[in-house]
Amino acid sequence: MDKIKVFIVDRQPLFRHGIRSSLSKVADINVVGEQGIVEAEVLSVMETSPPDVVLVDIDYPSLEGLKLCRKIKQLLASAAVIVLTPQVDDEELFEAIKSQASGYLSKEASADEIAKIIRRCANGEHPINGGLTERPEVAKRILQQFQELSREKEIAEFTSPLTQREMEILGYMAKGYLNKQIADVLDVSEQTVKNHITSILRKLNVNARTQAVVVAIKKGLVTISME
Repeated sequence: MDKIKVFIVDRQPLFRHGIRSSLSKVADINVVGEQGIVEAEVLSVMETSPPDVVLVDIDYPSLEGLKLCRKIKQLLASAAVIVLTPQVDDEELFEAIKSQASGYLSKEASADEIAKIIRRCANGEHPINGGLTERPEVAKRILQQFQELSREKEIAEFTSPLTQREMEILGYMAKGYLNKQIADVLDVSEQTVKNHITSILRKLNVNARTQAVVVAIKKGLVTISME
């Protein structure tokens, strides 16, 4: 089995080394490199040896890590970025979602928790989506941003309506479920779930799962609590 290639970006060498040491004990993960938050150096290394997943320190309070996150996604669209933060809050989650991060995790997370998120992101999942339903204020801000964008360019309507099964899967996507988890719940194959998700993205006229969830909330397809 191919190991998941992980690259660590953090301003603190000791923290980088600590994560690297912990992940080196995980059988299916291979840390292929580490670097401080220096854009030119990070992008140069990644262009030569593209990783599957990148762990990026948010670099509080400058938020340079989020800027770097956007650059990484521009260079390597297929790479998943997990943002590591010293303090989890709504403002950072909002900015992480805007930066196209797949995951958002406290730097106090255990090695097992980090490994679990790495696996999910490597599988193409976006655990960060769970924040849209668990943190209503963030969801409202994202909806407001979409509304502002829609005044400049209207968000396209469905090319065709979602099926009942696609609606079910969309609901699980909003909760941050893995493809395998959705398949287990619905008692279908993982490939069937992938096919449905491809159809959902096409019908919602988006190219990423987080976008699909946000558009679904805007259109009332996914209900969240705004209390």
